[in-house]
Amino acid sequence: MLNKLFSFNGGVTPAYEKTRSAEGPILPVPLPAELVIPLHQHVGGPPRPVVQAGDRVTKGQRIGKADGNASATVHASTSGLVSAVEMRRMPHSSGLSALSVIIKPDGLDAWGTAKPLDLHTASPTEIRDHLMQMGVVGLGGAVFPTHLKIVPGQPKALETLVINGAECEPFITCDDLLMRQRADTVIAGVALMCQIMKPDRTLIGIEDNKPEAIRAMQQAIEAQHDKRLEVVSVPTRYPAGGAKQLIRVLTGIEVPHGERSTDYGVQCFNVGTAVAVHDAIKLGRPLVSRIVTVSGNVRRGGNYDVLIGTPMRDVVALSEAHADTNRYIMGGPMMGVVMPGMEVPVVKATNCILVGSPKMFPPPPPEMPCIRCGECAIACPADLQPFELYWFSRAKIFGKAQEYHLFDCIECGCCAYVCPSHIPLVDYYRFAKSEIWAREHEKEAADHARERYEFRQYREEREKEEKAARLAAKTAAGREKATAALAVAEQPDGSNNTAEKDAKKALIAAALARAKQQQEQAAAINTAAALSAEQQAEIAAIEARRAEIREVAKPHLPPDN
Repeated sequence: MLNKLFSFNGGVTPAYEKTRSAEGPILPVPLPAELVIPLHQHVGGPPRPVVQAGDRVTKGQRIGKADGNASATVHASTSGLVSAVEMRRMPHSSGLSALSVIIKPDGLDAWGTAKPLDLHTASPTEIRDHLMQMGVVGLGGAVFPTHLKIVPGQPKALETLVINGAECEPFITCDDLLMRQRADTVIAGVALMCQIMKPDRTLIGIEDNKPEAIRAMQQAIEAQHDKRLEVVSVPTRYPAGGAKQLIRVLTGIEVPHGERSTDYGVQCFNVGTAVAVHDAIKLGRPLVSRIVTVSGNVRRGGNYDVLIGTPMRDVVALSEAHADTNRYIMGGPMMGVVMPGMEVPVVKATNCILVGSPKMFPPPPPEMPCIRCGECAIACPADLQPFELYWFSRAKIFGKAQEYHLFDCIECGCCAYVCPSHIPLVDYYRFAKSEIWAREHEKEAADHARERYEFRQYREEREKEEKAARLAAKTAAGREKATAALAVAEQPDGSNNTAEKDAKKALIAAALARAKQQQEQAAAINTAAALSAEQQAEIAAIEARRAEIREVAKPHLPPDN
């Protein structure tokens, strides 16, 4: 039994809106006419497509291969025909597109071959590879590949495994309903994590505004007689569901800037991730669906088991949005992002589709100058100085923003929630982060180009040096050979010199003999024996005329010396 709870600094208590979707069972969503499955749905490298238009796939079949260790495989959410592999708009406020696999369902929803894993015989490397191939990522919002966190090998032995069931964001109830209705599967997944990571203790943190979930999880633990697990009710305060905040509440450990919780013997997972781990290991089924809350400006809110790639409009249609709806938000009101359109698909990071209206979310008041009241610093759960980050981000002094630990900001929105000047502080922080990332990317590209240019120059200089060295070696070898020959020729006894001269004379004599023979053969062609009488008479006449001409010209020639 945990004897003491701790607290984190800051935080806020927004209006409780969970009753809108907390009643009723988790409902399935009918197969859509088209599934749009983005290949990049997690932190890390984007997977590469392994299917093409015209291929038929089964449910759970791999359609995207993990690219490197910090990546995860992507699978077909149902059976059907791949109609295209093309760019489609993504569920992001930017409205940008990403490479996606488009599947036309065949209506059979037929699974492929399941591949369970036996933990008793599997090595840590095999466990890591299996989870990566099953596409298991964190379902609490960060979508970090789970195989990078769940396998032993941390710098410090794992003392505490924290399971996050806090779900502090208003409106969202997908984790609440998952724990209430599928507690046995959640606990089975947590037990598998314990078997793999072997922590000293396992704490399941759930906010105290979820009594039914707390009770269901406790009953599931009792049914499995697993004394390693303990459900802990934590005070309701946003953002208690943040990993660092929940770790601090349950263990009292504050993870410093630039370090990880595993450095202090603690690891944290979401309850939805535990279910995905169970399905991947016990059932051999990859992550192809998740629970999604639909709430807000709808006739009836609820939670749905949605296939990855289902258009959001198909999910919202089941809850019947009101006519005055003017926006759709993926996530909650504190950290969610407005969708560019309802044709965008549900992805692994989609925990909620919040339907908004002007009445529910009125336009924000005009932004006014910062008065440095310090309320944002009081509310910040990451113990930052938001007003300083705001000034540096707005002035584009990004180096100073990093010095003030900009990247420790979890973008929870507490600072903007309490700001009396109505400044959208998180927007400034996101802008600064994106600019820093862009500049770092440009710097990396420039550094890579410079390295390639310098290597090319080095290679050319090296080739020149190697060529000069080969030429010098060849010249030196020739000189050595000539020197050796001269030394032999100049030996004192002269025996070798005489023999060499005799051999040369013999060669010259043979060559002269061959030349003389060739000349004689050529002269024989013009001999009288080979000519007719007429030809001989003509030659004689020519020779007579030549002699006559020489006699006539002889007096006019210069005397012989």
